[in-house]
Amino acid sequence: MSLRIKFILFVAIIHTVLIVLAGQVMRTNTPLFIGLEVLLLISVSLTVQLYKSFVRPFQLIAAGTEAIRAKDFSMKFVPVGQREMDQLIDVYNHMIDELRKERITQHEKSFLLESLIQASPAGVLLLTFDGRIEGVNPAAERILGLPATSLLGQTPARLPGDWGAALGTVSEQEPQVVRLSGIQTYRASCSHFVDRGFTRHFIVLEELTQDLIRQEKQAYSTLIRMISHEINNSIGAINSILQSFHHYASQLSAADQPDFTEALEVSISRNTHLANFIANFANLVRLRLPTRQPTDVHELLRHTERLLHVQAERRRINWHMQLAPGPLVVDLDAQQLEQALLNIGKNALEAIGEGGSLWVRTTQQPAQLVIENDGPGIPPDVQRRLFTPFFSTKRDGQGVGLTLIRDILLQHNFTFSLHTQENGRTAFMIRF
Repeated sequence: MSLRIKFILFVAIIHTVLIVLAGQVMRTNTPLFIGLEVLLLISVSLTVQLYKSFVRPFQLIAAGTEAIRAKDFSMKFVPVGQREMDQLIDVYNHMIDELRKERITQHEKSFLLESLIQASPAGVLLLTFDGRIEGVNPAAERILGLPATSLLGQTPARLPGDWGAALGTVSEQEPQVVRLSGIQTYRASCSHFVDRGFTRHFIVLEELTQDLIRQEKQAYSTLIRMISHEINNSIGAINSILQSFHHYASQLSAADQPDFTEALEVSISRNTHLANFIANFANLVRLRLPTRQPTDVHELLRHTERLLHVQAERRRINWHMQLAPGPLVVDLDAQQLEQALLNIGKNALEAIGEGGSLWVRTTQQPAQLVIENDGPGIPPDVQRRLFTPFFSTKRDGQGVGLTLIRDILLQHNFTFSLHTQENGRTAFMIRF
């Protein structure tokens, strides 16, 4: 039974009693009857006023409660001229103002946080309570190479490639480092927040590629410069002395002269080889910034094919040029890119070995170049170490070729990759 009904019943009982009393004294005591009638009228008038005073706060409280339940913090009440009621209205209006400010602040913070996550260069994977991916920002899509539709609902451990193995074991205490093809390097970190009283986790993917390349280049460039300086100074002096020894060959017996001369030539040759070996490393650290100008990539490819034609013919390798119609003009340093293309072509020919094919394809939209070969694929353990300075699978390799290619393309801000495709061909892709 509501408070309103109780009040009405109480008032009805009181006034029924007054009416009955008035009826009892109506004939016996006329003045008392008149007094009771006046009292009854006054009571009815006061009851109506009290009822209105009670009902109005109940209506306001009910309206305010409904507004709060509907999360409508814009409705406020006007004072009605009753002290107690006005105090209640003042408290309610103040509370609504605070709730509205709090809600607006929360919405602004949420919008700011969402905007920061969307614009962040770091990838963010938001996980559900059971560890499945619920939210992905654009940077995570770019880093993982998958659209959000393919990521949502999956567990991080089931992501393809090296990502699944790394993200499946990442924890707040043990961040993971993922290195892809020896180029892109990422750090995966895990953290948590509280949502409705329960712990939820998220994973942050940070790219370390440029920082690591810069740090490693600073580390080995100083060492290479010092070694190059010392070795070149020593080799120059030693070769000069060895050349001088040729004048003494005539003073030896005829039987000893050939051995003496051969020993000098071998020593000079080995010293020259060592100087060239060091020069390759010195050229790597002395790579200048590119001087860009509009250049036809197709002309560079034709020139590269002519330079490698004899080597390809000797190995019985077919060279297939599948170039897009018209010129492919790109702002680049022609000398540096030609050096990179020459290294890529040499590596492709060496990978094929004897008897195979090499395909060179270009497209205008997007502007990109793909060089494929049908040689043996790249093993997974080697794939992770490609483009690592001084790493080589060749017995006499220096590990400089791919590093030089990497530095040239990175300085041009070109994206590139080297991997074995599903069709078995190994492709070097450059997107200008």
